[in-house]
Amino acid sequence: MQPVINPKHPGLSVRVVDDGFATYIWGSDFSFEVSAYGAAQVGRSVSQWPVTPIAPYRKCYGIDPEEFSSFRDAPDSEIFMAYLDDQPVGHLVVSTNWNGFAHIDELAVHAPARRHGVAKALLDVAHFWSRKKKLPGIMLETQNNNLGACRLYERCGYVLGGIDHLRYRGIDRHTAEVALFWYRLFDDPLGTAISGPTAPRLVP
Repeated sequence: MQPVINPKHPGLSVRVVDDGFATYIWGSDFSFEVSAYGAAQVGRSVSQWPVTPIAPYRKCYGIDPEEFSSFRDAPDSEIFMAYLDDQPVGHLVVSTNWNGFAHIDELAVHAPARRHGVAKALLDVAHFWSRKKKLPGIMLETQNNNLGACRLYERCGYVLGGIDHLRYRGIDRHTAEVALFWYRLFDDPLGTAISGPTAPRLVP
């Protein structure tokens, strides 16, 4: 796959992963601030969810560059890296799930590079990859303490399809963290064209 250039951010591009992936992972900050928990509700906008503010803290999920090593060069999965002015700033791991949907296994952006369209560009590439494989849609998971991610997915056309209050109780039986499953369903699952102003532009 050729590099994908984001027309709104000319210095931003997305490419298939290269040998610098591990170095980029170990040198990046993927933490985010948690300041509230949302009471997610299917069918209601994130802005309408009841919110419980908490004392802010930084949260970071450990990312192991070897965890998805088998996804490279596999026919049903891919790893993409985002670059801002030729510096690696984000990545996306996508695969074909057992239920036929594309599954975003991991999406992360280096903290200093956020608010530059990086996550949106990676989601656009996941859309392109999924449509090219003629899959019916995309699914992913986030949590109710990452409201910024929830708002992003909603803006990108994803809808909340499931809520799991027990998923993280094995780690902490008293946790308030809830798993949220988001889906983007394609109107024409057999089509390959991507329409609309946010379609990625492939360059030679």
